[in-house]
Amino acid sequence: MKLFFIAGSLLLSTISFAQSQSASVVPRFELDLFWPQVPMHENWLTGGLGGMCMGQRDEVYLLNRQNVVEADLDAAILAPPVIVLNKQGEVINGWGDPDLIGGRLHDCHVDSAGDVWIVAAATGYIQKYSADGELLMQLGESGRYDSSDGTREGTPLNSDRASFFLPAAIDVDTSTGEIFVADGEVPGGNTRIAVLNRNGEFLRQWRLTRQAGEEDIFAGPHCLRLSNDGLVYVCDRSGNRIQVFNQQGQIEQIINAQFDPLTSPLGRDSGNRGNAVVLAFSADPEQRYLYLINQNSVRIEVYDRSSGEVLTNFGSGPGRYRGQFELPHGIGVDSEGNVIIAEQEGRRVQKFNILGLAP
Repeated sequence: MKLFFIAGSLLLSTISFAQSQSASVVPRFELDLFWPQVPMHENWLTGGLGGMCMGQRDEVYLLNRQNVVEADLDAAILAPPVIVLNKQGEVINGWGDPDLIGGRLHDCHVDSAGDVWIVAAATGYIQKYSADGELLMQLGESGRYDSSDGTREGTPLNSDRASFFLPAAIDVDTSTGEIFVADGEVPGGNTRIAVLNRNGEFLRQWRLTRQAGEEDIFAGPHCLRLSNDGLVYVCDRSGNRIQVFNQQGQIEQIINAQFDPLTSPLGRDSGNRGNAVVLAFSADPEQRYLYLINQNSVRIEVYDRSSGEVLTNFGSGPGRYRGQFELPHGIGVDSEGNVIIAEQEGRRVQKFNILGLAP
């Protein structure tokens, strides 16, 4: 894969903030040094955080892959697959059977009823849980994939049914209850956006767009979010962009993303992590801004959602110090507009408080 993004500059000790060349007003953020509360619960130890989502009262649901260093368990307790934090960053719940929930936890969504939809990308299903961790519904079969022989080695079918093959993301339309699934995280699985009704019955599907000469670019949808105005935003990770559709699958907009490496790429791997990995919208009703995780520049891009113009970015690039990231893979926005980032390799979650808007 060849992917592109945009790098930024440093502002103070807590935030990287590249100024837009336009006169647009943009949100400013500052790292919250006291969030979350640590140690987590009874000295819980987390593995990679594969994804996250926001609850109705600004709870933060973290998806813990539990891939810890075993020797560390001499001094800690393995945290459960789902960790729930309150607004103050305190652990208020934790649940999940790793054998039932599936491997490579990737995305979640809390619907209007407060139920939690979870996507485990190594599987052929998606699941809905109560807020306390009771399994309410599973769409797709455990141990079976939407492939020619039902196995992970089979040919992807992208069939017209509620069966999946390495799904990546999920969202639910509040007004209709329709379930939107980005089905196809990595090569070898499906490559579609599938739509189901509220009962989990298949309705329709579509693929990412590809132009002439792009046939060899993997067309897997890596993230999916519904905007308040009914559009479907999909991360085309391998295509260096976000593709925006209406709910019938008609392409409405393409937002391209780029990056410039700060070190020469000659003789090393470069640009293959992903420029459009996971996204979230600002908290205002119009969702004026779009926040996009860029794993190449290792920053959070801020876009004007309507025009698709990149306005600024924040985060201090790669690293394990405060305000830096190691493979960020989850993003959420609370009701006040603060942005929360979960890291896969960094195995932590950080919160950036919104300071307001400025030129």
